[in-house]
Amino acid sequence: MVIENFLIPTLASSLLLGFYDICKKRAVLDNPVAPTLFYSNLCGSVFFVIALFLSNRIAAAANCTALEWWLIFAKAALVGFSWACVYYAMRELPISIASPVRASAPLWVFIMWLIFYGEIPTLLQAVAMILIFGGYLIFALAGKLENIDFKRHKGIHALALGTLLGAASAIYDKYLLNTLHIDPNVVQFYFAVNLVLVLGANYLVCTAVKKDNAKKFHWHWSVAATGILLIAADFCYFYAVSLPEVHISIISLVRRSNCIVSFALGAFIFREKYLAKKFAALLLILLGVLLLALHK
Repeated sequence: MVIENFLIPTLASSLLLGFYDICKKRAVLDNPVAPTLFYSNLCGSVFFVIALFLSNRIAAAANCTALEWWLIFAKAALVGFSWACVYYAMRELPISIASPVRASAPLWVFIMWLIFYGEIPTLLQAVAMILIFGGYLIFALAGKLENIDFKRHKGIHALALGTLLGAASAIYDKYLLNTLHIDPNVVQFYFAVNLVLVLGANYLVCTAVKKDNAKKFHWHWSVAATGILLIAADFCYFYAVSLPEVHISIISLVRRSNCIVSFALGAFIFREKYLAKKFAALLLILLGVLLLALHK
């Protein structure tokens, strides 16, 4: 048994995303969505640019054609809309519900991938994906214990839309990195910069129309930590997607196992309820990730 090359950076990305979810929940807890989203990504982008400069890779990362810039800008617009929905949902829902439901994105990635690329997993991979998705489904059903109406709750609606857009972004990532072979550093650099522009414009629009200022923005260290953790998680993710013979459906599933960290630590920090009811789902997810990691 050997561990696939792309699984190590994907697992690292998943761990970082777990802590990212916790910081994101804290950052947006008592804050309006638009400024929180903008400032957290601004901090992350500044951190990434400094890291590129110190590692002498800034020139290579900035080497981008006009076509590549527009393609990456499209990704930033797609992700910006997705995150606006997810941040709103994270503020309105318990993290032990929001993070696992968000983690159902790999199912939609898998369905989209079958439609557009015909990627078929092996039997062992299929069993692993069924186990992981079964864990996600139990998490989602556990929301009933929180008296959350999945058909009418605005947070659930926003989370569903953000998840679908996130799944589309995952398919687009492989197109940029594995089909067009754009350098991962170039994609992440211009994605970070363009995302600041997109989210900055969204912040200005929300302020102008007075849609998101019911609460006053208050700075908290978690705002900066959210952006920095995301940059680190995306660095590992973009590297994994750029590797040959990569399966985007597998990467998406393993990456979304970040809900284990989000649930276990985040639910404790935010004192959420009915945790024992959700333990079986965690075991299913862990078993599925183990099968993927041990796949030949």
